[in-house]
Amino acid sequence: MISITVNGKNYKIDAPPGVSLLWVLRDYLNLNGTKYSCGIGECGSCTVHINGEPERACTIPIEEADGSQVMTIEGLPENHSIKRAWILEQVPQCGYCQPGQMMQAAALLAENQNPDEDDIIAAMDDVLCRCGTYPRIKRAIKTAAELSRKEG
Repeated sequence: MISITVNGKNYKIDAPPGVSLLWVLRDYLNLNGTKYSCGIGECGSCTVHINGEPERACTIPIEEADGSQVMTIEGLPENHSIKRAWILEQVPQCGYCQPGQMMQAAALLAENQNPDEDDIIAAMDDVLCRCGTYPRIKRAIKTAAELSRKEG
C-alpha cells in the first residue's frame, strides 16, 4: 500500500509496482488534468510537483512517490498568478500541454520571482508545445511574475 498526499488530500493507493504516478493520478484518483503524451519524460506534458519540485509523472513509479506531497494542475490555486496570466495572455491553442507548461512555470516562479528571458527559456526548454505557443508562454510567465510582485 502506497501513501501519498495529492493536492493536500491523503490517499492510500493499492497499485501494482511499476505503475507510474501519472496513471495513478489519472486512473486511480480521477485527476485527469495531468496529461499523457510521450511516456518517457521528454515532453513535459505530465509535469507535476513532487515535494515542491517539478517532475515528470510518467517516469515516476508509484512506489518512488510513497510518502510524497504531490501537486497537480488541479491543486494549483485558481487565483495563482500563472493561471491568471495564462488567461490574460491567451496562451493555449490546443491546450494539451498547458497543464505541464503551467506546473513547470509555477515551479520557476516559486524559485525565481523575477526571471529574465534566459531564465524562462532554461526552465521551460524541455516542456514541448506542438502548437508553438512559446512566445505567449514566455509573455504569460513575465505577466505572472509582475502580478506576483505587485501583490507581494
